[in-house]
Amino acid sequence: MSSQLAMSALSLVEPGLWAVLGYLFWKRKLHRRFQAMGYYLALRVVSEPLLAGVYYIQSQPWGRRDYFLYFFGYWAVYLASAVLLFFVCLEVFRSALSGLPGLMKIGTVIFRWAIVVSVVLTFSSISLLHRGFAVIPDISIGLMRSVSLLELCLLAFLCLSLNALRLSIRDVAFGIALGFGLLASNDFVAVSLMSHHSSLTAPMQFVHEAIILGSLGIWITYCALPQTVRKPVMMPVSSTIFRWNEIASALGHTGTQIAVVQQPANSFFLTDVEKVVEKVLTRNLHGRESEL
Repeated sequence: MSSQLAMSALSLVEPGLWAVLGYLFWKRKLHRRFQAMGYYLALRVVSEPLLAGVYYIQSQPWGRRDYFLYFFGYWAVYLASAVLLFFVCLEVFRSALSGLPGLMKIGTVIFRWAIVVSVVLTFSSISLLHRGFAVIPDISIGLMRSVSLLELCLLAFLCLSLNALRLSIRDVAFGIALGFGLLASNDFVAVSLMSHHSSLTAPMQFVHEAIILGSLGIWITYCALPQTVRKPVMMPVSSTIFRWNEIASALGHTGTQIAVVQQPANSFFLTDVEKVVEKVLTRNLHGRESEL
């Protein structure tokens, strides 16, 4: 089997795995827990065969060979995927911290600001060498690079805090983060190696496609396995994470309102005068009793 034929076979397997994953995801009703992930899977399931069909038609001698439709279709899907992945990361983060509502609340705010900073840095670092429609790939690739870094940070956070968050490794949230972490690492390594070693382009294509299929296999496995019920987080009162959760829960609350009654300005003066008068009268009585 030639390398081109093998690559074509792997490319045909990928849309099938996306379809299987989407079917299991909706069958297990996971889209109710991860809505953004459901939208992302719907986009991939629908766009993969459509883009493949458009590319095949335009590559034929009887088809239009300007690839105008495929260009806009491909980069529109790529850009929409990058935007949806930001929301997927936020969903996974919130699901992992669902047992600690205080930390989830303040962590969500910090996570959203991290997304905003990533988007701002992406647009500020875009090269202005391309004009017109040629700037669309630059924007899309920049956003996808930012969300890939976010995916790697999210996976590292979950791996380091599994015990503290009482999160099972069989939880779907961890499985989603693991799959996206592998895909992000795959993209970074492939781009780095193929840009510095052109001779490794063909082998890296096989490795790149194999890791994509492996990530889809991980997600399919997590969707097929029985879902673990998230137990309430039980921890001692003296634990540090419990204190952080209590502090985070207190942030943002207005607290109880205390009614302050203002006394007249001369009330303190009158009270002092009464005390002085009482002391004088007491001394006078004691003096008279001693004279008697």
